[in-house]
Amino acid sequence: MPSTSRSRIRALAAVGTAGVLAALGGTTAPASAAVGPDAHRVAAGGIAPAIRPPAGSRPVGAYVVTSGTQTYTCAGGVFTGASVPEAQLFGTGGRVHHFRGPSWQSERDGSLITAKKTAENPRPGTIPELLLTVDTHTGSGILADVAYVNRLLTSGGVAPAGPCADGATAAVPYGAVYVFWAARR
Repeated sequence: MPSTSRSRIRALAAVGTAGVLAALGGTTAPASAAVGPDAHRVAAGGIAPAIRPPAGSRPVGAYVVTSGTQTYTCAGGVFTGASVPEAQLFGTGGRVHHFRGPSWQSERDGSLITAKKTAENPRPGTIPELLLTVDTHTGSGILADVAYVNRLLTSGGVAPAGPCADGATAAVPYGAVYVFWAARR
């Protein structure tokens, strides 16, 4: 049994990653070998068709939001428009910071990616699941080969309803699992 907080978080991340991979539809190899540089193909059957990465893409990491918000700005008396993420993720490659851009940066090696939304899958009562396509890379590290990002199993993060003062911001907690994919070689 893990005795430290860090060990418990790592154990939780490993269990969560295995659960995510199982939800994605299984692997052609044991789950422990399904994520990483030597990853085998993962069937993306558990991902909504609208947000599946292209055929042949392979997972290079899965990360759980350990702390995250989506921040909305009031305009015209309502919170509307795109939100700005701010989240700490933990998963197969350690800690990743997710922030405006949208961007993701490895706290382990400094590698950085930015991406643009390609498709979404609406979910009632929560922010949508997404497929994002990476458009910039900086550094060489765990994010260097990432071509696509999925935001899956979302909870919370929805813009507040009701009137607000123009310019006011609201940071709304959210949860999600992010899966990073490399393009087919």
